[in-house]
Amino acid sequence: MKLLLQNGRVIDPASGRDETADVAIAAGRIVAIGAVRPDFQADRVIDARGLVVAPGLVDLAARLREPGHEHEGMLESELAAAAAGGVTSLVCLPDTDPTLDEPGLVEMLKFRARKLSRCRLFPLGALTRGLAGEALTEMAELTEAGCVGFSQAEVAIRDTQVLQRALQYAATFGYSVWLRPQDPWLGKGVAASGAVATRLGLSGVPVSAETVALHTLFELIRVTGARLHLCRLSSAAGVALLRAAKAEGLPVTADVSINSLHLSDVDIGYFNPAMRLNPPLRQGRDREALRAALADGTIDALVSDHTPVEGDAKTLPFGEAEPGATGLELLLSLALKWGTDQGLALPATLATVTSSPVRVLGEALGSLASSAGRLVEGGVADLCLFDPGADWTVQPGSLRSQGKHTPFAFETTGMRLPGRVRLTIVAGHVAHELAAEAA
Repeated sequence: MKLLLQNGRVIDPASGRDETADVAIAAGRIVAIGAVRPDFQADRVIDARGLVVAPGLVDLAARLREPGHEHEGMLESELAAAAAGGVTSLVCLPDTDPTLDEPGLVEMLKFRARKLSRCRLFPLGALTRGLAGEALTEMAELTEAGCVGFSQAEVAIRDTQVLQRALQYAATFGYSVWLRPQDPWLGKGVAASGAVATRLGLSGVPVSAETVALHTLFELIRVTGARLHLCRLSSAAGVALLRAAKAEGLPVTADVSINSLHLSDVDIGYFNPAMRLNPPLRQGRDREALRAALADGTIDALVSDHTPVEGDAKTLPFGEAEPGATGLELLLSLALKWGTDQGLALPATLATVTSSPVRVLGEALGSLASSAGRLVEGGVADLCLFDPGADWTVQPGSLRSQGKHTPFAFETTGMRLPGRVRLTIVAGHVAHELAAEAA
């Protein structure tokens, strides 16, 4: 299908482009930005006046819950949620059931995602078999099957020697390892250590659970030279260590979740299970350090940390509730809110969910590495059209995700957020379009 987007504000953070222009799309590629040839015959002309035409969002952290947890999320529902949020590429974690530690499982997942044509899917393979932290997976075979890196999801490797061997092997073949820094012994609580957890009588997770793990990881990187991506950093102390590691020249990148960027432990209120998250919400000073670190580039990307949870698993006492929240449909709006709060220009805000995540993925994207997260002539036609002036209310019932729990919705109403996705285009095809009555 040939599409012509007319008179939109075209923003490409990677190149610095920010202008009112037309965009012509054919055969899944962008064929022109700006001057469109007079003989270009579009099958559909879209009036983008008043809309931002941006690269499709790239989300580095989402759980799709399939296979094994279909009661919490189906691939179809979660990829529909991604498209509704303007996300055209996402990285999924390996903690499915069975674990993504066999090439056949990875190939099946990618095949099903391609058939749905809603979003490009980039799986992370399990670093160890069954995420047990003992035997390494066949990383070469998993990479050939389509894995872009290797992760333990939320399961820490307790044996440091196994971790070192995993990093050595990954470094030898140029694979990247994605880990959330949390010491398995210190990180057993349900809320961040501090006055709020103490007052509520909740078991705490100290900041040292993150910093001890970071010290270990950085020392192992110095020894092995492995490329490490730190998932969902949560503390000011962690930011300081990351900044020092980058200044030293260590091959490390990091992301932060929308939850840690906007919420703190006081939002737990009276044991609100919607605030039961991993990593746990920390103090306000940690939140402000994370916001500043994302703005100055110390933290590379903003992620949804999309983790759909079924209703019964959340309607439990705080300490027993399953951690997680839906986030794919909120990623763009919460990025815009953060950018406005920080006084950033719109291109700088969008970079944290487009071009910067692509740099984290690097050559693992293969043929898409040169144009994913960008608007470039000849590049893939993955775009997000959104109205920056339209506000919307977070209402769980209207979310496409099978998981309806989010800390940004309340019992009687929801948070008002800026920016409404009108159209999502993946490989030149419309993957999502907001109905006129919902606009």
